[in-house]
Amino acid sequence: MAADMTKETTGSKRSWLRKDDHESTKASFPELFFDLVFVFALIQLSETLAADLSFGVAGAALLFIFALWWIWIHTTWVTNLLDAEIEPVRLLLFGLMFLGIILAIALPRAFGDMGLLFALAYSAMQIIRCLFALYAFRGADRDSFVTFERITVWLAISSLFWIAGGLAEGETRVWLWIAALAVEYVAPIFRYWLPGVGAAPPETLDINGEHMAERCALFVIIALGETILTTGKNASSHMEGDLTPLVLACAFLSTVLMWWIYFHDGQEKAADKAEETSAPQSTAHHLFTYGHLPIVGGIILAAVGEDFALSHPDQRGSFAQASALLGGPILFLTGMIWMKTVSSRFIPWSHCTGIALLALCFLLVPTATNFTIQILATTVLLLVAIWEYVALKSAKPAAA
Repeated sequence: MAADMTKETTGSKRSWLRKDDHESTKASFPELFFDLVFVFALIQLSETLAADLSFGVAGAALLFIFALWWIWIHTTWVTNLLDAEIEPVRLLLFGLMFLGIILAIALPRAFGDMGLLFALAYSAMQIIRCLFALYAFRGADRDSFVTFERITVWLAISSLFWIAGGLAEGETRVWLWIAALAVEYVAPIFRYWLPGVGAAPPETLDINGEHMAERCALFVIIALGETILTTGKNASSHMEGDLTPLVLACAFLSTVLMWWIYFHDGQEKAADKAEETSAPQSTAHHLFTYGHLPIVGGIILAAVGEDFALSHPDQRGSFAQASALLGGPILFLTGMIWMKTVSSRFIPWSHCTGIALLALCFLLVPTATNFTIQILATTVLLLVAIWEYVALKSAKPAAA
């Protein structure tokens, strides 16, 4: 009788795991619903940056970009392994959504009076998701269960830094939160090493590469969509300016060009690489967990720069503002170089040239207006897109 009950429980828990069929490679509606929280969070982040763009604020924004991305990608790993269409996983995502709303509300004042609330919401999202994964994999997938035991320990340690930072003030809070992110970001590199037991084996999670590629592509869409929303909102409040239509056109074209550079060739190759590789877990880390961070961060910074160009088109540029207007596209192209090189073993020289040209544009920052810098950034992205398009078209007959 007991054996029958154990068998039934194990079978029931196995039904929580992702199905191995075509439908399981597609993003589910609960996952897409969960993503809406990050639209709100990214808008909060962009508006906070655009209100007071300085090197200090830009540094804080990078910290938040790292934090938001890490929450989202860790949740994506869990939903990649579990069936997001079953009720328990849906309830998990709904709970994480609520905590995500609290996190996003606290974000603009995270270095002020809402630091502890931000830290508690972040830590709760990380720990609750891990505990749920442990329960889901217990008795159903031993390798995944042991791996998430390790992940839980590492995230519990980082949570101590997050909460300690929330209780601290000023620079102490900043350094404690940097330490928390450092713990979380090095953990996969060291394969969640623990004293006495060592590092985890390199391939313990049954990752679906096609699903992971689609989910990351959708997050890129979220970041680009947030750019459209904030740019449109900002433009509508500055329509009396003579340069607003031109800046808006440049901002929109930049967004379209980043979409093109990502989706025209890179995303499909990344998905193929993730699906065909013999080491899906390691490949997913290279292509998605770490590889997409500069892509998303670059899009967000570019959006902030575009908003500032809309608000102050005639203002002489500063290096802080240029770090968004030019640094955003540089960061984006850097991520694209990594993704395309890993997935195809082909270095996109158009992207390398684009980075060099954008870096040279910094020489013009003291004398150029924000509008001029925006035009230069858009022109470079257009050059990169055209160069790559022509190169790919020329390579097809040769390959044939």
